[in-house]
Amino acid sequence: MRRLGCLVLIAAAIVATLIAGNFIYGWNSDGPLENQRTIIIKSGSSLGMAAKAMETEGVIKSADAFLSRAKILGGSEPIKAGEFEIPPGASNAQILDILQGGKAVQRLITIPEGTPSIIVHEKLMAEKLLKGDIPVPAEGSVLPDSYSFERGEQRSAVVLRMQKAMKDAIEELWPKRTQESVVKTREEAIILAGIVEKETALARERRIVAGVYSNRVRKNMMLQADPTIIYPITKGKPLGRRIRQSEIAQVNDYNTYAMVGLPKGPIANPGRASIEAVLNPAKTKAFYFVADGKGGHIFAETLQQHNANVEKWFAIRRERGEM
Repeated sequence: MRRLGCLVLIAAAIVATLIAGNFIYGWNSDGPLENQRTIIIKSGSSLGMAAKAMETEGVIKSADAFLSRAKILGGSEPIKAGEFEIPPGASNAQILDILQGGKAVQRLITIPEGTPSIIVHEKLMAEKLLKGDIPVPAEGSVLPDSYSFERGEQRSAVVLRMQKAMKDAIEELWPKRTQESVVKTREEAIILAGIVEKETALARERRIVAGVYSNRVRKNMMLQADPTIIYPITKGKPLGRRIRQSEIAQVNDYNTYAMVGLPKGPIANPGRASIEAVLNPAKTKAFYFVADGKGGHIFAETLQQHNANVEKWFAIRRERGEM
């Protein structure tokens, strides 16, 4: 009887070992996925909900088996929401590790500094992984930056993040304005920053350009900024040709060649650096600037100096065959 009892215990131990081995093997063995697949874990999803979804998509063989093994062999960390890439043949252990600590697929939409809202709208509408229709955002309401989004997210939600970023930025920067700044309101800061953004692409010139326009505002001079001529014609898109004399003379709420002061609204979505520039413009005696032919500008204190610089610029353009 003792021998029989021992044999039963040994047999039970062997069976238990086999079951445990199979349990562990099933956790670490290759899964059924033949090709890499992206899975989406929605915010608020439990591990059970995720497991059922993965079983349906063929990422794992059995949701119940996955869950039972995960409770014993898996970590205690919660799973993350997001979009995750699962490699072919991923084991249950690998999949749980990805969901708990892996990096979600990051999808970005980038709005460069100075992008007008009509192009922001086009970029968002062209992104096929987003959903829903949206109107063109208010000009100057979007902070240029790179924004992450999830597959299937509403475009309106992305716009709200962009607009919140602009509100947060202006609220942060506005109290830091200096006595050199001529803007009286946050909206004026965005309007002038949009002009600065359109006039120079060089970081080192932003505060100087802002200083020139600040000087003109103080002297009650016309700003005479070419981008303000173009905005009513194209809503900020490139004109694609030279500005006509009739357009320079056109009287409207934006053309600063036909009015004193700032346009009635922004002509672009300015970046943070340009907003900082108009709130803290350079101390300069310059009132004029023109392109130098090398991607930058030449600044002048008097109209006589400026006219001489303009002639140099025209000579460069004639040499290039542009005039």
